Amino acid sequence: MDQAAKLRDLIYRSQQNQSDQATAKRARVITVTSGKGGVGKSNISVNLAVQFQKQGKKVVIFDADFGLANVEVIFGILPKYNIFDLIVNKMSIFDVLTEGPMGIRFLSGGSGIGQLLNLSADQIEYLVKQLEILDEHADIIIIDTGAGINEAVLAFAFVSGEILIVTTPEPTAITDAYALIKSICNSPQFYQTKPRMRLIVNKSRSPLESQEVFDKLNKVTERFLNLSLENLGYLPDDRALVDAVIERKPFSIIYPKAAVTKGIEDIAARILLENQTEIKSEMQPKGLSSIFNRIFRRK
Repeated sequence: MDQAAKLRDLIYRSQQNQSDQATAKRARVITVTSGKGGVGKSNISVNLAVQFQKQGKKVVIFDADFGLANVEVIFGILPKYNIFDLIVNKMSIFDVLTEGPMGIRFLSGGSGIGQLLNLSADQIEYLVKQLEILDEHADIIIIDTGAGINEAVLAFAFVSGEILIVTTPEPTAITDAYALIKSICNSPQFYQTKPRMRLIVNKSRSPLESQEVFDKLNKVTERFLNLSLENLGYLPDDRALVDAVIERKPFSIIYPKAAVTKGIEDIAARILLENQTEIKSEMQPKGLSSIFNRIFRRK
């Protein structure tokens, strides 16, 4: 049996163990991504986490924007460890998590997903076990991907039960958002999970402008991809967002009365108030450990 076959067998047995533990808690996993950089994706990830935490949820952010580490920049915190310390040095998941404001924890992804796809069977087994522990600890795990269309972004996007696409009203951002959505929909794995695809329009000058952006994108996805997007709302073009980045703190913490904070509060409330039965639970991966299982099974 070659190495790839051994890995597939390991993952299959791990998934069988998970299904045998039907009562085990699994975190809700939300992937936040974008077609291009500079649209505020990481800011939205961090401030959604703040709002979820305010509502009593235990939130962990996985910074999967490999090499850029925007989450730690927004928090103004330098993590001591990343996911590769977990794997290589056999550290526990709680040792490699970094604690940010309000008890939010985040896991730095390190330098690249290529290393994750070349792990030994023992390393994969240890990683999955540690992520299962994290699943049982967290209520919500937010995956903040890199921007654009590449292997890392697609790996996390098409296996997540919920995908939030971030764009701005700029024509290039809208075009790139559609290109990303198209790439996700064209992946064979997309039809195995049928994740929810929802849009957030950032830096919008008015509710009308954000609605026009949604309508434009939704029209082309329905026509050419047979996919209806969901409109999660918008964030206004607010100076508080820029100032918060400069101060290296989440805008919804240091500017609680800003218009952009009201916007993120509304979006977070909409996500939390959703009827979870709307998500086809039998088709969705459960927890971050299952997501890594699916990534490794591609080998």
